Amino acid sequence: MKGVVTKSTGSWYTVFDENGGTIDCRLKGKFRIKGIKSTNPVAVGDAVTFEFEEGKETGVINKIIDRKNYIIRKSVNLSKQTHIIAANVDIAFLLVTIDNPPTFTGFIDRFLATAEAYNITTVILFNKLDIYTDEELEKLAVLDAIYTDIGYKCIAISATKKVGVAEVKLLMKDKTTMFSGHSGVGKSTLINAIEPSLNLKTKEISKQHKQGMHTTTFAEMFHLSFGGFIIDTPGIKGFGVVDFEPNQITDYFPEFFRLKSECKFNNCLHINEPKCAIKEAVENGEIAYSRYTSYLQMVEGDEEHYRTDIYG
Repeated sequence: MKGVVTKSTGSWYTVFDENGGTIDCRLKGKFRIKGIKSTNPVAVGDAVTFEFEEGKETGVINKIIDRKNYIIRKSVNLSKQTHIIAANVDIAFLLVTIDNPPTFTGFIDRFLATAEAYNITTVILFNKLDIYTDEELEKLAVLDAIYTDIGYKCIAISATKKVGVAEVKLLMKDKTTMFSGHSGVGKSTLINAIEPSLNLKTKEISKQHKQGMHTTTFAEMFHLSFGGFIIDTPGIKGFGVVDFEPNQITDYFPEFFRLKSECKFNNCLHINEPKCAIKEAVENGEIAYSRYTSYLQMVEGDEEHYRTDIYG
């Protein structure tokens, strides 16, 4: 039988089958996907084939149908471990908050570069519009301008006040979409605003650390009443990129990619080389300094400073 994985708890998977039912499944033996070393070989969003266990109501997954795409990250603390967040995604929504908790550009840019590498369309949602000071709203406007100029769709929203929610909902219709971001940025609150019947748990921000407390423990996919599916993912602190060669990273920054042919050297890394079109664009203010700093950190393999605010 065929189905789609809608929940993963590490050892068991909930599969939504062709008949509209759900079956708890496990993996058959040592399940590995060629070329991917991951903590979770099967991810939410995967289309799979499975068979029922003899005399039981549970199933065994025996094959993953080829993925259209997937989004993967490397754990900052466990550098050799990778984790597939979701598979077969039409749109990834990255929720960003200026404060409570702060989302820094290094994190945003790592997420966007990974989505570019795996051909996933990303929309940036600047949440908590209703609680910001004038200074924070100015910072939001600057970030909005940076990413809009690159070509990313950005929407300023308030999940609690339902500002901008209708526009997000329109983009989600009949698509498989994913919400990602730090703990506390409002993923579950936004999903509840979009589809109140799901009634997902939400928690307050820790005032001491300005960080969210995990309410979503495992990635889970939900059917939307207006068509399509939403994948809610656990909040993530860091976003380590996986298997990026330094000379590839330019290709995952769209505004760099557009200019790289104008560099003097074909193998230009845009660091110390003369007559570099990208460095000139940074100096001229055509490329945001924060983006260039993120690029340098990724080229140098610096996974320690993703929480540093390099906005400026």
